[in-house]
Amino acid sequence: MVNEESFTDLVKGKRIGLFTLCNPQGMKVQITNYGAKIVSLYAPDKDGKLADVVLGFSTLEEWKTKETYFNAVIGRYANRIKEGHFTLDGKEYKLAVNNGTNHLHGGNVGFNEKVWDVVGQTKHSVSLHYRSADGEENYPGTLDVYVTYNVTLDNALEITYEAKTDKPTVLGFTNHAYFNLKGEGEGNVKDHVLQVFADEYTPFDDTACPTGEILSVEGTPMDFREPVLVGDRIDLPFFAPGRGIDNNFVLRKTDGKKKPELAAVVSAAGRTMQVLTTIPGLQVYTGNWVEKNIGKSGREYDVQTAICLEAQNFPNSPNIPSFPSPVLRPGEVYFEQCVYKFV
Repeated sequence: MVNEESFTDLVKGKRIGLFTLCNPQGMKVQITNYGAKIVSLYAPDKDGKLADVVLGFSTLEEWKTKETYFNAVIGRYANRIKEGHFTLDGKEYKLAVNNGTNHLHGGNVGFNEKVWDVVGQTKHSVSLHYRSADGEENYPGTLDVYVTYNVTLDNALEITYEAKTDKPTVLGFTNHAYFNLKGEGEGNVKDHVLQVFADEYTPFDDTACPTGEILSVEGTPMDFREPVLVGDRIDLPFFAPGRGIDNNFVLRKTDGKKKPELAAVVSAAGRTMQVLTTIPGLQVYTGNWVEKNIGKSGREYDVQTAICLEAQNFPNSPNIPSFPSPVLRPGEVYFEQCVYKFV
């Protein structure tokens, strides 16, 4: 486990803490209110052996300066918004362009670099709050965001997002957890087996932004409806050869109710993780741009040494009316969940 003292610090006058959540079966998760990040996640394999299955660092200073999206809550809008602008109720909003020609993960200083307030804590859960001011990163509306992490008796980490706004705005959160089910620092993820419960995907243009089309996965490298060895697909020309997968799937929704449904299953080294969510999309990303960082165990992280399964709104939804709406209005409550369950 990461040492708690290494997180005892002030950032912009606010206290940073490290919060350990656990269940009687031995599953342990450490959360910091800096970026609402998962610092470690000790999950059992089929024999009950625990391993820390998320990449990360030992000290707060490293979390602030290296790979700043690692295991963080991303906002105000996760993923890309094309050319850094959108129109809402007839008004155009121009955002930071921080990823080629596009806006990415909330802009220059996203939620992943904010200090969240701790508003509730038990032995198995912690609730965090962040108030995003009207105009922050040029998004409209003062947004109150709550994120709750909860470790369940059946070895799941539940993440619940809630938000309210005082003006119409667009939003879309995710947790950008970097998983390696063999254990962090234990090599690449080509030996992981992945299944995604999606019949369709959103193709993108040469800037990695969706075009607005929704296409069938049938007959394409995006077909993960049956379990697939990641190493059989990750370097195909369809993706980014030598880098990996970074694509959005359109998840199946079966009953129309607001409850988490099975989105994906990934397994390696006798450890299987289910991803369940209420959110319509799943971005699969294989750490394509992680290069030669020394992690918390002293081992190196490099390209393709993690897999991210990011439940989120479709990328560029603010500019594509046919996609699920990312708009939140005053009086409405945003409520979404993502669950990482070890079985």
